Amino acid sequence: MRLSQMLFMTLREEPAEAEIPSHKLLLRAGYIRRIGSGIYAYLPLMWRVLKKVSQIVREEMDATGAQECLLPQLQPASLWQESGRWDTYTKAEGIMFSLIDRQNREMGLGPTHEEVITAVAREMIRSYRQLPLNLYQIQTKFRDEIRPRFGLMRGREFIMKDAYSFHTDEESLKQTYQDMDQAYRNILRRCGLAFRPVEADSGAIGGSGSQEFMVLAEAGEDEILYTEDGQYAANVEKAISLPLEVEVSPFTDYKKVATPGTETIALLSQHLKCSPTVIVKNVLYEAVYDNGMSVLVLISIRGDQDVNEVKLQNELVKLAAQYNAKTILALSVPDANAQTKWASQPLPLGYLAPDLGDSYISPHKNVAPQFLRLVDQTVVELKNFVTGANEVGYHVVGANWGEQFTLPRLIVDIRTAKQGDRASHAPSQILKSARGIEVGHIFQLGSKYSQAMGATYTSEQGEEIPLFMGCYGIGVSRLAQAAVEQSYDKDGIIWPVAIAPYQVIVIIPNTSAHNQVQAAEQLYQHLNQAGIETILDDRSERAGVKFKDADLIGIPYRIVTGRSLEQGKVEIVERKTKKSTEVLLEKVVDTLKEWLNSV
Repeated sequence: MRLSQMLFMTLREEPAEAEIPSHKLLLRAGYIRRIGSGIYAYLPLMWRVLKKVSQIVREEMDATGAQECLLPQLQPASLWQESGRWDTYTKAEGIMFSLIDRQNREMGLGPTHEEVITAVAREMIRSYRQLPLNLYQIQTKFRDEIRPRFGLMRGREFIMKDAYSFHTDEESLKQTYQDMDQAYRNILRRCGLAFRPVEADSGAIGGSGSQEFMVLAEAGEDEILYTEDGQYAANVEKAISLPLEVEVSPFTDYKKVATPGTETIALLSQHLKCSPTVIVKNVLYEAVYDNGMSVLVLISIRGDQDVNEVKLQNELVKLAAQYNAKTILALSVPDANAQTKWASQPLPLGYLAPDLGDSYISPHKNVAPQFLRLVDQTVVELKNFVTGANEVGYHVVGANWGEQFTLPRLIVDIRTAKQGDRASHAPSQILKSARGIEVGHIFQLGSKYSQAMGATYTSEQGEEIPLFMGCYGIGVSRLAQAAVEQSYDKDGIIWPVAIAPYQVIVIIPNTSAHNQVQAAEQLYQHLNQAGIETILDDRSERAGVKFKDADLIGIPYRIVTGRSLEQGKVEIVERKTKKSTEVLLEKVVDTLKEWLNSV
């Protein structure tokens, strides 16, 4: 391709809409163009990158025996209602684009395809002889993000590979799950990325276990906690750990003490001259279930710890049945306005105790009449602790479970693990933190969807048994931008060779110099004939502009047909290191082949 003939334009100024380096660079280098909020056009250079990523994904998926297909983007609401996820995706998370067609049927644009593929499976899979089966597609997905940001990282339309496997039992599922784990590692290595697989929360997808694949980058939205022994890594939403040791309480007698102006743990700890580890903090949440029922949740947790809202939501979903519900639509800390809807009197916020009376809840048909009391594991063994007195300006000290307070029966792990905690698998290992960009996620779904939607197979014994399922997603467009976020410098993008739009760019510094043009044309022809993807910058621009553009778009190798032609040589510059080498014209093809093969 000749750059003079390509739809190509670079920007010198950083676009105002872009927040992170990769987003700025892809816009400036002419890879993408914003069409609307969270909606981008993939321009010719970007499309070449996406096709290369897709091909690597396709090759690794095919190598596992997975079969490629293509599923509809437009999906009937009825399928999602069968699985019970329609309200979750249209109301709770609210990420599905939904519409009404001319026959007054509800439809959605697919953010994911578990329901569609399960509907296909229940129609076509009849016998255990057809299993295991793994189907995948590479397709555009749609998610109505509340705040689209970071370009292709969190857009409303994006390209994704999603696969779905079907099995006779859990053992078979685990085998394919391991195959997908290896395939994803292969994909990321082949794309030239530094990454870390981590334990993850399954979220609205559900299932018994899942793992994310994080591309390491400072601008990553996700925090990863890991140990240096390589035995543990998890997304902070899922991570578990051992908190710091509890200090000895300075209080031995139970009493109520005045603590004015101590609404925060820091102020209380300072006022009482005690460690936050001996304080029982009581936090109030309001959960709204899918049947409209509001439940007030009172959580008792150690003063130096924070509630992990993902873990909390998972626990509340488990309890949905006792409120005649299936899932949660909203979870929040009720502000003053929210409290007016159910509070019978002003709450002593900042001074709550574990035994806050249910009388604070006014009778209301859509509000549970009692607090749901949860206690985090961090406070179960505390002795002589400090906690609120249910009276503004007062706390109690020297309190104990079984004496002054009844320990709630629902004991859970809902604390947020953090950097500096001790690892659960080896307390001598201390958790460290890194930032990552999630580009892949694999799930063991079990029979969640097959049971809900009636997808079964006939066993060897003639029994009708629900299919075991797994699902495996990798963001193609997200991965491409993550590669930029991981590898760039002040001058522009540094593409890994495997997914760069072109491997080589040939620059003619002066298009009026016949010898430069002739040498460049010859190299351009010979390199492409040798299978080396080459672009020719034949534009009538100053040499400095061409060099800046070459650095900005990040092509791995730059060939310059400049002054060294007088010695029968050209300059080859490696984008990554900026190392410059003069090579004889007749040696260029072989030299670049050798360099590219060694990457």
